[in-house]
Amino acid sequence: MHLAEKQARICVYNSLLSEAAVLGFDYGYSLDYPNMLCLWEAQFGDFSNGAQTIIDQFIVSAESKWQRPSGIVLLLPHGYEGQGPEHSSARLERFLQACAEDNIQVCNVTTSAQYFHVLRRQMKRDFIKPLIIMTPKSLLRAKFASSPAAEFTSGRFEEILNSPEVGPADKMKRVILCSGKVYYDLLNYRTARKIEDTAIIRIEQLYPFAEKKLREMLKPFPKSAKLVWCQEEPQNMGAWSFIEPLLRVMFCSEIAYAGRSASASPAVGALARHKREQARLVADAFSV
Repeated sequence: MHLAEKQARICVYNSLLSEAAVLGFDYGYSLDYPNMLCLWEAQFGDFSNGAQTIIDQFIVSAESKWQRPSGIVLLLPHGYEGQGPEHSSARLERFLQACAEDNIQVCNVTTSAQYFHVLRRQMKRDFIKPLIIMTPKSLLRAKFASSPAAEFTSGRFEEILNSPEVGPADKMKRVILCSGKVYYDLLNYRTARKIEDTAIIRIEQLYPFAEKKLREMLKPFPKSAKLVWCQEEPQNMGAWSFIEPLLRVMFCSEIAYAGRSASASPAVGALARHKREQARLVADAFSV
């Protein structure tokens, strides 16, 4: 790919299907060549299971253990799209359980401009940290997730995003918090039913958590507005166990849950059942 006379070097490899071996190599590469944006992408986020040793022993802990920072980026296709239990979950909950002391960044972005800016931020900062990005496959070519050119050439990465306004802030009776592609299901549901008393807020960066920014965003809403966390993942997975205690302490209030019930498997194996579950959890976000 040729974009400019003095452009940076780009290397693209279609590597062998040994997640532990390739991620181990790429992690080592990121240590030795910190000025290159090194991205490792799993075919599906679930396949990071095969590289869990590298993630646990090195990526999330090496800076604490050996003072070896890395700027490696993990792109993990994650999103409930009816493709079954081995092609849905990048085990977001595992990464969030491994977060502490600003050791890594965990993001679940919803627009192409956000994706661009979070990668740009990764190289422009004056420090380096591993970056974990949930990358739903259904958003790759989705027109509604695309961004105008102006959003690439200006602005910055936003840790939290609002949805389009539907009415005066002081009239909101419910605020739905979510992360990732479920936002578009919620937005479509709200639009189709002309619901005007519910705001939707996207958490684009789950860790480090932008607590101050979220407080500012919620200030215009009535204190009586009901707070709901909506996710696609089962209740014992996804971000719920991580974010519920944070929100409860922040707002001194119980947080309602809308999502799949706890499950032994990351996802069901039948498309029809998946669709029923997805429709139910979106509706629950507006009614629980």
